[in-house]
Amino acid sequence: MQITVIRSKRKTVSIQVNADLTVTVRAPQHTTSKEIEHILFEKKNWIEKHIEKMKDRKAQYEEQKVERLTNEEIQSLAEQALEYIPQRVHYFAGLIGVDYGRITIRNQKTRWGSCSGKGNLNFNCLLMLMPPDIIDYVVVHELCHRKEMNHSPAFWREVAKILPDYKKAEAWLKAEGGSIMRRA
Repeated sequence: MQITVIRSKRKTVSIQVNADLTVTVRAPQHTTSKEIEHILFEKKNWIEKHIEKMKDRKAQYEEQKVERLTNEEIQSLAEQALEYIPQRVHYFAGLIGVDYGRITIRNQKTRWGSCSGKGNLNFNCLLMLMPPDIIDYVVVHELCHRKEMNHSPAFWREVAKILPDYKKAEAWLKAEGGSIMRRA
């Protein structure tokens, strides 16, 4: 097992199992190598469990033959999104009672949407591969950040006012979103 130790001005030790099955230990600068070895020994079972989870996850991804999108297909999705998503933003902004700035459509690798402090909204063109109710959830989620720029209970109450069963959409995104994201 390959272990990388990174010392910095942090106050606690953290252990991270990476996708390539290496381990990263982040520790305060004053932590000795002996202390790190002791922590790794104490956390040996936890590390091994997470390495196995990563191996399983990797095997699942390799089993799922993901059909990659061509540049032309991604461009087409972006054009569809530019037609569809601003209409949904306009509709839901009225219901929520918020304004917004610029709407940008991108092919993002890790996010479905985002909202800047200035009210500019970004959406992933891959949303167009999803059912309309999931797209609506992402739109509502980002617009609710115009009221609450966090994921506090107050934020989720705002989302629930518009989409009372938003948790179904969240679950769908968790289950299906990764395979869609990997197509780009």
